[in-house]
Amino acid sequence: MAENHFYEHVDSYLQIAVEYDASDVHLTTGFPPAWRRNGNLQPIWEDAEPLTNDQVEILTRSFLDEAGQKRLTDIGDADCAYENQFARCRCSVVRHRLGKGIVFRVIKTDIRTMEDLQLPKEYLVPLTRYHNGLILITGAVGSGKSTTLAAIIDFINKDRRDHILTLEDPIEFVHTPQGCHMNQREIGQHSESFPRALRAALREDPDVIVVGEMRNLETIQLAITAAETGHLVLGTLHTGNAPRTLDRILDVFPIDQRDQIRIMVAESLRGVISQQLIPTADGEGRCLALEILVNNPAVAATIRDGKTFILPGIMQTGKAIGMTTMDDSLRDLYIAGKITAEETLRRCEDRTSMSVFLKS
Repeated sequence: MAENHFYEHVDSYLQIAVEYDASDVHLTTGFPPAWRRNGNLQPIWEDAEPLTNDQVEILTRSFLDEAGQKRLTDIGDADCAYENQFARCRCSVVRHRLGKGIVFRVIKTDIRTMEDLQLPKEYLVPLTRYHNGLILITGAVGSGKSTTLAAIIDFINKDRRDHILTLEDPIEFVHTPQGCHMNQREIGQHSESFPRALRAALREDPDVIVVGEMRNLETIQLAITAAETGHLVLGTLHTGNAPRTLDRILDVFPIDQRDQIRIMVAESLRGVISQQLIPTADGEGRCLALEILVNNPAVAATIRDGKTFILPGIMQTGKAIGMTTMDDSLRDLYIAGKITAEETLRRCEDRTSMSVFLKS
C-alpha cells in the first residue's frame, strides 16, 4: 500500500533534493512528489501517494509571499526566487486542471569555475576580454546555461577591473565582488522588465552587461545596441545550436529591418556557446556537449548575407580558433565512452551522418 510521504513545508522536500543532488522538485496535484536526477524525472518515493489539491495548497502557502499568492489567484501563475538554509531555488507555481503545481529548480550556491566545468578556457577566455560585443550562451531548458554563464561571469569578475551588471529573472548565482564592481538586478523586484532594466543599465556606466534571457524583440534590439556602443553583453537564448541562434535573433525583427540587423550582428557578435547536458553511459551523472562558434571574417560574411546554413561547414574548418559543432562534440563523448550510441543519435543534428559513424 502506498505511503503518504507528505510534509507541510516545501523545505523538507528541498532538503532531500539537495542531499541526493536532484536538479528539480515537482509537487503537483494528482501526482506523487517527484524530482529530476541525472536528467530523469521520477518519484522521490516509489510508494508515495499522489498529492491532493489541499496538500499542494498547504505547500504553496508555506513559501509563497502575499504578492505571489495574489498573482497566482489573479493570473494563474507565479514565478519567484526562494531561498532557505539548504538551497537557493528558482520556483514556478501554476494553476492547472487538477489544482496547483509547484516546480523548484535547485540552484547550486557554489559557483563552479570554467575548469570545474571543463570548458575550453583557451578559446573562451579571449572572448571575455573584449570590451564590446555580444556573447550568447544557448540551449534547451535544463541544459546548464545558467551554470556556464555563472562560471564565465566569475572568471570576468576575477580577471578584469570593471563594472559588471547582471539582469536576471530571478537572480540565481550570487556573485561577490572580486576584481570587479558587481551589481545584480532581479526582474520583477528591482525592475519591471528586461527592456526597462537594459535601458536603465546604459546609464549605470557598466562595462559588462549580463542579460538573463533575451526573450523578445525589444530586449534583443537593446542588447545588440549595447554591444555596439562599447559594452560586452552576455545573454542566453533557448536555441539548440549556433545557426538556429542567429536565425532566431534575426527572425524577431520586421523584414524591413533585417538587412541592417544582420550587419549589426555580424559586427558585434563575438561568439555563440550552445550546449546540452546528456546522461552518462553509466547512468551516474550527466556530461556536457558543447558547440562553439567564434566570429571571424567568414562567419561575419555569412551572417551579413543571411546564409546561416553555411555555418556548420565554417565551424568544421575553424577548429584552430576553438570552433566545434555539436555533432563533433557528441562524437568525441561517444568515442570516450561517456555517452551511449542511443543518446548520441538522439541528440545529433545530422542523423544520417551520425548513423554511418556509429555503424563504422
